[in-house]
Amino acid sequence: MLDMGSLYGLTTAGPPDLAVLTGPDPGPAEQTFLIHRADTASDLATYHGLRRETFVAEQGLFQGTDFDDVDDDPRSVVLVAAGPDGTVLGGVRLAPVTDGVDLGWWTGGRLVVDRHARKGHGIGKALVRAACAYAETHGVLRFDATVQSRNEPMFVRLGWERVTDITVAGQPHVLMRWPIDRIERLARSTKAILAEALAPLESAPSALGGSGFRGDDGAPVPGTDLIAACDAIVPSMVERDPEWAGWCAALVNLNDLSAMGADPVGLLDAVGAPNRSILTRVIRGLSRASAAWGVPVLGGHSQVGVPGALSVTALGRTTDPVPAGGGRTGDELRLTADLSGSWRTGYGTQQWDSSSERTRDDLTLLGSYVRRTRPAAAKDVSMAGIAGTTGMLAEACGTGAVLDVAAIPAPAGATMGDWITCFPGFAMISADRPGRPHDVDTGPATSAVCGQLTTEPGVDLRWPDGVITRAVHSTVTGLGTA
Repeated sequence: MLDMGSLYGLTTAGPPDLAVLTGPDPGPAEQTFLIHRADTASDLATYHGLRRETFVAEQGLFQGTDFDDVDDDPRSVVLVAAGPDGTVLGGVRLAPVTDGVDLGWWTGGRLVVDRHARKGHGIGKALVRAACAYAETHGVLRFDATVQSRNEPMFVRLGWERVTDITVAGQPHVLMRWPIDRIERLARSTKAILAEALAPLESAPSALGGSGFRGDDGAPVPGTDLIAACDAIVPSMVERDPEWAGWCAALVNLNDLSAMGADPVGLLDAVGAPNRSILTRVIRGLSRASAAWGVPVLGGHSQVGVPGALSVTALGRTTDPVPAGGGRTGDELRLTADLSGSWRTGYGTQQWDSSSERTRDDLTLLGSYVRRTRPAAAKDVSMAGIAGTTGMLAEACGTGAVLDVAAIPAPAGATMGDWITCFPGFAMISADRPGRPHDVDTGPATSAVCGQLTTEPGVDLRWPDGVITRAVHSTVTGLGTA
């Protein structure tokens, strides 16, 4: 009989030593922990006790208590690291900086780890990472932290950037900032390929909009007063939510015409659907939009038995289109947006629905805004979001842009990070000469000056304390000036 133990070099005289197969015994398990939001009075009390023990008794940074106004702010969040038995081993606090409206500027602090759990377990690092993740997933665009100087190397290793030296409670500290690239990533993922991808089309006369309208929302049709715009809907949306896809196909095209100051004439559609049911629902959504805006579907093409696909072309008229590239350095940037509505169910924080409950009069008034105000430059906010679209307008103008975060019109039901990176239903970014009167009826939209065109390509965010952070580091599309 074959001795399997002898074959693998094992002895059957006692318990087998499987190290040859599994490696050496790892030894005692390290401290395990789970990070979660402190939702109970007990967790918060333990965290506060660790702070008092560390910052008051051990380090002497504070006298009596380290509590401050942030602890009384109901918006503040505490994350704790808890051991297998639920014991709180450490924690960190983060909260909005500004009173009242949360602008997406938060600060982290009061990072503490139980002195018996500080060596070799990585709890402090894990809490810092968790705080960064929490901030980014809750619409934060600027995340600062004041750290003791001796902890700066750890934060640098985790990817934080040094800002400046400061003093807290008489002790040296460093102000640091976590780099949040949410706006940059969105701009790159939606628009960065355009210049290279569209290069083969540039040789034809009037290609890509022609001189003065290169890469614009709509293209002037040579020899006419017509403006043509064309948009496609993401195929997965066509099959998952066909009626809303039909509505949005009209919405985005009519917004494009609006940004050019054109009056809509009609729509043409091209629809592909895997079955009749999806085709019917796409057409139903398009029909609802056609009736809502009072713009007819003039014709198109439909096909069944194919993967979902939808594109719509819109035609409008104007003898004097408003370009996206008509601004110049120093011009004021204005956002005019419909802040009513809510997040569209099923789309998280990617789509803000402000149009589906509007009357025709409301939609017509919104759609005529650019035509009635005639700014130097205008662009409707696209998938690149408010900040990314601002970058596209600035690129067409041959400039950069800075947005004053506190001045951006935003709905109460959205974080700033979500709002300026979503598709907002109806929103126009425009540029015009400083001080030019704006005595127009914006209807259901809110309109405010919220920035200016600058000399450096890209998009900056200016915060209430005067600090400027970089949101988009260069041009968005690569198409250059219009």
